[in-house]
Amino acid sequence: MNKSELIDAIATSSDLSKADSDKALAAVVEAIITAVRSGDKVTIPGFGSFSASERQARTGRNPQTGAVLEIPASKAPKFTAGSAFKAAVNGKS
Repeated sequence: MNKSELIDAIATSSDLSKADSDKALAAVVEAIITAVRSGDKVTIPGFGSFSASERQARTGRNPQTGAVLEIPASKAPKFTAGSAFKAAVNGKS
């Protein structure tokens, strides 16, 4: 499912127009990004949670040349599926 198909599904199930569904989806995504960027964890009960995980600085190698390079510390977005979501995907009610 791509973004336009998701917008269609939102519009169908919520009786919103496609334009309003697009705005709603954009607002939800932006709110999640803003919260995780500021260090907060976003939890949607029954679905999952979004957070940022810290990656420490480390040493890596260029696979073509074998040269050693330093990889700086960074933050990575993380999603953890909730138990109800996992059960639904596995066909359990």
